[in-house]
Amino acid sequence: MRISDLLAIEELHLRLLAGDPGRAFDTVHITDLPEPGRYLSGGELVLTGLMWRHSPADSARFVAALAEAGVTALGAGQAWLGHVPQDLVDACEQAGLPLLEVPTETSFRTLTELVTPRLSGDARDALGRHRRLLAAVADGAGLPELFALTAAELGVTGAVVSAAGHVILGSPADPVRLARAYLAAPRLPCLAGGHTVFGVGRGHRAAGWALACDGDLLDRPDLGYELAACVELERGRMEEGRRVERRLTGHLVQGVASGADPAELSARLRTCGLDDTAPYAIVTATTRPTTGYPTDGESASGAGHDNPPGGASGRGAGVGPVGVGAGFEVVGGRRGEEGVLDGWVLEELLGREVVAAAIGGGAVAVVPLRGRAVEELAGRLRAGAEVLGALPGTHVCVGVSGALIGAAALKGGIDEAGHAVRLARARSGGVATSDEIYTHALLLATVPGDVRASFADRLLGPLRDYDARHQSELVRTLATFLDCAGSWNACAERMHVHVNTVRYRVKRVEELTGKDLSTMADRVDFFLALRAG
Repeated sequence: MRISDLLAIEELHLRLLAGDPGRAFDTVHITDLPEPGRYLSGGELVLTGLMWRHSPADSARFVAALAEAGVTALGAGQAWLGHVPQDLVDACEQAGLPLLEVPTETSFRTLTELVTPRLSGDARDALGRHRRLLAAVADGAGLPELFALTAAELGVTGAVVSAAGHVILGSPADPVRLARAYLAAPRLPCLAGGHTVFGVGRGHRAAGWALACDGDLLDRPDLGYELAACVELERGRMEEGRRVERRLTGHLVQGVASGADPAELSARLRTCGLDDTAPYAIVTATTRPTTGYPTDGESASGAGHDNPPGGASGRGAGVGPVGVGAGFEVVGGRRGEEGVLDGWVLEELLGREVVAAAIGGGAVAVVPLRGRAVEELAGRLRAGAEVLGALPGTHVCVGVSGALIGAAALKGGIDEAGHAVRLARARSGGVATSDEIYTHALLLATVPGDVRASFADRLLGPLRDYDARHQSELVRTLATFLDCAGSWNACAERMHVHVNTVRYRVKRVEELTGKDLSTMADRVDFFLALRAG
């Protein structure tokens, strides 16, 4: 029931002194305790006779206790003091708490007796509405039909977006902004660009969906929770078919791991609905935690499908490279198993275009190119991974193979993508392609971070110390000199200095490090040190 509905009951003669009359309450609580917070659970209309007030300072303390408890509004009776003191009005305005004046002729008992049946009626209406929504889901209503029904039943409109920023339903103006708000919010629901964002389900947010309801529903979150629960049920139904597809993809990848012959792999490709004569790419992914695994504990019910697991059970963070030759192991698709979360995240990054098989070190998907270049696919994945970067505590690492054709190319493609995802992990997340692994970058990625740092410090440390003491640019000159393939004139031109200055600085580098920049071996050492440091 809203405060405005209460004000409309003429026989009560109530008057609004402060706050928003559009806020809703679900129960009435009467108290004259100076510290009533421990007896409040939130959402109440609190009625008080002001017997606790002995000085103006008491009002601020009393209102602060109500605000902390999440009370919706305060009704102050005139009977004890003959009026509602201004200090109470000021305290309510400062706290954003609606304040009603209850006249002497209106008893709290009368007010409660009038309001309680209406609150019960609201509860009955909500229950009936929820039943109708669940019946629609059970009858096979899709998300568009479900949203049309909720618009009629609840007056709520909105959209659903994935954590990667892809639109599942609706036409939001800025789905990426909504996804970022969903990922970054300490608690849900939250406000973002004229929408109230709710989580759909209780799984890891990196693989989740966000329900963005139009307008501010923070004072009526039950409406959003109700719709989010129905969206979650529908998502669960959609997942039923995808579970079978995941199992088939898992069988395909298992065949690659076990060395099945090309004819058998071709048959398994066709069973997965893939044309064994059309170009495809292999995409692998791992989720790398930097802290914990945030989940949507404040969202709607998680019933309806296997939620992507949080905590240790869903780690799948890639302790080794994803690939046939690197501890490769296909695992099942049940919740709580390693790699399942990675599969969910990968599917959302790919816009649910394909399914992914969970494997021991992450997840793998076979993605038909359908006329696209691999670079286009990688760009789409980068855009999604960048959005997921808004999620605190998690790095998403993705590897993409080159374009492949035929079943015989599967093993090499999975190895390529596995090495690429290892490179992505060395960069603390993002997307790496097979083009990048055939360079020194992959070699550096295989070296532990502390070894890389030690190698770089041993070669570059004397130069950095010299630059710090003399405000010189030996390190920058060295990097530019190598980028210019050892050309004195090109280096001088790029740095806008005389060529003799470059010769002097390079000689100083050699003196400080004992290296000879006229030799290829020492140039390679410096090049790798600059990239490793």
